[in-house]
Amino acid sequence: MSIYVGNLAYGATEEDVQAVFAEYGTVKRVQLPIDRESGRIRGFGFVEMSSDAEEAAAIEALDGAEWMGRDLRVNKARPREERRSSGGWNGGRSEAGAFRSERRF
Repeated sequence: MSIYVGNLAYGATEEDVQAVFAEYGTVKRVQLPIDRESGRIRGFGFVEMSSDAEEAAAIEALDGAEWMGRDLRVNKARPREERRSSGGWNGGRSEAGAFRSERRF
């Protein structure tokens, strides 16, 4: 399982986040998604630690803590949800999944 870290400062780096979480155990991985348009982090990230006990200690200590001028939101990450189509034409299929053989203009 991984930890969700929200409300990160936009200047934070993976190394910065790793250093903070390393105080609570072994950090296996840090992932900070990057915004495609601005090229900076999106203000949240994910941290994987080597044990559930280490994750729990980090969550307990860091949730609500001020870091780099911001109050962190730290909790267990939820599984990623599948994205649904926004509707309309979907590769020749309607929202209901039936193939449309002809177009109406």
